[in-house]
Amino acid sequence: MSAHENPLLVLGSGSPRRAALMQQIGLPFVQWHSAAAEPAPREGAPADHALETARLKARAVQQALYSHYGPDRATIVIGADTVVHFDGAVLGKPADQAEAARMLRLLAGRTHQVYTGVALLCSDGRQWEDCAQTQVRMRPLSTAQIDRYLASGEAADKAGAYGIQGGGALLIERIEGCYYNVVGLPLALLSTLLEKAGYDFSTSP
Repeated sequence: MSAHENPLLVLGSGSPRRAALMQQIGLPFVQWHSAAAEPAPREGAPADHALETARLKARAVQQALYSHYGPDRATIVIGADTVVHFDGAVLGKPADQAEAARMLRLLAGRTHQVYTGVALLCSDGRQWEDCAQTQVRMRPLSTAQIDRYLASGEAADKAGAYGIQGGGALLIERIEGCYYNVVGLPLALLSTLLEKAGYDFSTSP
């Protein structure tokens, strides 16, 4: 790799939302779904849980890249994990419609926190990580409103059973913090970590 050539950026996530955010900021990247199993939500600091899962995802992708590209390809793997935290509990993706409805009833009319852990793993062994937090206030919801949202199918693969970038925007009164964190990839934080890793933004198209 020349002095002016950046490592290959690899988004270690199958999420179309995270891929869309990467495309939005114009950075060249490849997307590689992580085969790592996400640990079940547990008690403890939500930031720790999000970072642990982000690390696991990134490591699984890094191992796959080594087999695919060989040891000489310079890469930076971006692992990310988003969780919702409310009243001492970490809420991940709902297992089914019943759990999604329970989550929405729990969050309706209240403020919760969204955490996204971001872990960068470089092919030369260096790594950086951090976690973003956003306060989110959901408006009160009737049973009919919850049922209507669940019928859209949008809640199925979302932490906390909603997606702020889709129809779930109608559920949210206000946020305090990074909007992109709630979508699933805090872009300002990602930029900071990439700069620490030595990524040269001036050479990107």
